[in-house]
Amino acid sequence: MGEKTSRAGRPSVASTTEPSNNIVAEVRENFGKGFARRLRATGKIPAVLYGHGTDPQHLALPGHETSLLLRKANAMLELDIAGKSQLALVKDVQKDPVRQIIEHIDLVVIRKGEKVQVDVSVHVTGEAAPGTALEQEAHSLLVEAPAISIPENLSVSVEGLEAITHLYASQIELPEGVLLVSDPETLVVSVVVPTVAPEPEETEAPAAAAAPAAEAAE
Repeated sequence: MGEKTSRAGRPSVASTTEPSNNIVAEVRENFGKGFARRLRATGKIPAVLYGHGTDPQHLALPGHETSLLLRKANAMLELDIAGKSQLALVKDVQKDPVRQIIEHIDLVVIRKGEKVQVDVSVHVTGEAAPGTALEQEAHSLLVEAPAISIPENLSVSVEGLEAITHLYASQIELPEGVLLVSDPETLVVSVVVPTVAPEPEETEAPAAAAAPAAEAAE
């Protein structure tokens, strides 16, 4: 008989990011690598804000506060630009490959009520049945969510699941207003029987092969 596979239907929980992260942004008129380097030396991060047909705005963001907010994936910032409030989604963060210092940030203009498509990480929780092993096939899924309430992660429970059980994207419970964009049949986690590598066989050197070597040494 072939192995029987099953789909687990356990509920999963998705947590959301805080809707507002206030940052005072300065409009900058100077550009170029040299100016950006001097700007970073003062503790600020160069950034550009664009989208919705608006002209790109070149900004300087406070380094420490911005770095703390960027610890969250898909960070939403509420920018104060010359006294005007503007929501922005972090689109791209460029870092120095060696020092991991933030060199530049791309921001996208967000309108209130707007929905965006973003990749959200999958977080596996719980312990499967004894004697099993986990294989996480998908580490993130693409969803569409309100820009001000993007899930921080998608939590998938494997508590007590038996071997040969599979969890698919369609089985992840999403918050209200969040839609799955990834293929519903995307395999997320498999509970499997662990494979044990065979122990290498011990080999003995033939006694006859050692004799000529001993004679040559005399």
